Amino acid sequence: MGVVGVLALQGSFNEHIAALRRLGVKGVEIRKPEQLQTISSLIIPGGESTTMAKLAEFHNLFPALREFVQMGKPVWGTCAGLIFLANKAVGQKEGGQELVGGLDCTVHRNYFGSQIQSFEAELVVPELASKEGGPETFRGVFIRAPAVLDVGPEVEVLADYPIPSNKVLYSSSAVEIEEESAVPETKVIVAVKQGKLLGTAFHPELTADTRWHSYFLKMASDLGEETSNALVAVSEAASSSDPQTKYDLPIFR
Repeated sequence: MGVVGVLALQGSFNEHIAALRRLGVKGVEIRKPEQLQTISSLIIPGGESTTMAKLAEFHNLFPALREFVQMGKPVWGTCAGLIFLANKAVGQKEGGQELVGGLDCTVHRNYFGSQIQSFEAELVVPELASKEGGPETFRGVFIRAPAVLDVGPEVEVLADYPIPSNKVLYSSSAVEIEEESAVPETKVIVAVKQGKLLGTAFHPELTADTRWHSYFLKMASDLGEETSNALVAVSEAASSSDPQTKYDLPIFR
């Protein structure tokens, strides 16, 4: 029986659990290192990446998370979760933050700007449409979103987003930008896959479209495991409500 875990330190873990529920799957909330031994795949949700990293460090989760990734188990990071999975991150707050790593890419932490610059956009997703059906586009919800600046040879780009050539990267007294990475792009990468690792800069859990969740579940089942329709939740705090977009909340990256 394959068990899907959702890292439940902070951020949109309840929304991911609700999306899984719509597919007939109940996610397991993960807060402690030993709980990772009970699951076969993991979702790292969006949230405030620095806060999530501090909580993960407090609970001594980083060694266990890195081991989970190194074992080749499927892991999907959305928004802040994408930052966690990147081998390198720029534009971080002073002092930086610890990363799990595994995805051979460089992520810019606040590429699209502040909370008020959050937006939605139609993304062309040929791989997702090919595997999951439905329209050729997916409505991406970007909330203080990161972006992938470059990828290694083994990383597959699943979606990108066109930006103006004169775009100025977000900066403030709290964020240090590495200028060598601030080269204007015609398109910026917002979804990637490398082996059993999946990363999206946007929030599929805040939409009614569950194709990304289905895509990830099939990545897990490719290991010869079958995802159960009757998973046992670790915490009784799992949300019973459907996910809703929460643009005005500060918890999302």
